[in-house]
Amino acid sequence: MKASVKHLALVLMMFAVTLTATAAPKDVSFTTADGAVIDADLYGVGAHGVVFAHGAAFDKKSWAALARRLADLGYRALAIDFRGYGKSRGGRNSRALDQDVLAAVRWLHAQGVSSVDVVGGSMGGGAAGQAATEVRPGEIDKLVLLSPMPIAHPALLQAASILYIASRDESLAPTVRQQFAQAPQPKQLILLDGRAHAQNIFATSQAQHLSDTIIQFLTSRKK
Repeated sequence: MKASVKHLALVLMMFAVTLTATAAPKDVSFTTADGAVIDADLYGVGAHGVVFAHGAAFDKKSWAALARRLADLGYRALAIDFRGYGKSRGGRNSRALDQDVLAAVRWLHAQGVSSVDVVGGSMGGGAAGQAATEVRPGEIDKLVLLSPMPIAHPALLQAASILYIASRDESLAPTVRQQFAQAPQPKQLILLDGRAHAQNIFATSQAQHLSDTIIQFLTSRKK
């Protein structure tokens, strides 16, 4: 009898884990300071938040696998569509993508999360970086910039810890190194083998390494 109860408990636990990993994200939206309406996918119900900002050739769905992994680890992952993508629209300036990231960070804080990290790739990396120069102290905890487009003043980045990632032989690598050199401490730079740019790395043999690197960096706060 006891063995049957234990077996049932194990089955239910495995079912719960599977359900969490495969559950469809919740569709949410919020408004930016300049009037854009941003559509986003919300994964998980955890105490820590993370915003995902996509590149120009991608959208919010491109972060699904990584967002689900973080949701399973106790995160509330928010993958946004930038203004002009999907159902996101409006805003006084079509190029003010930093406002989309800022609105996402502040929306998560308003939901009561204890901290918010930001992950951005290429165009989204530039927007995340620019947003991190405009935040109030403590609004962004960890910042991951994946082959980010350059910003004017990387020395003004505000985050508890910053991780730059790029492919060693991609065309933007020298610029990423220059941006990294100007960024404040604490910071890390990781160069992966290959020449793929930003989220395109997820379609290469470096995909698992990239995912694990981001996960390890974001979750290292947890004891």
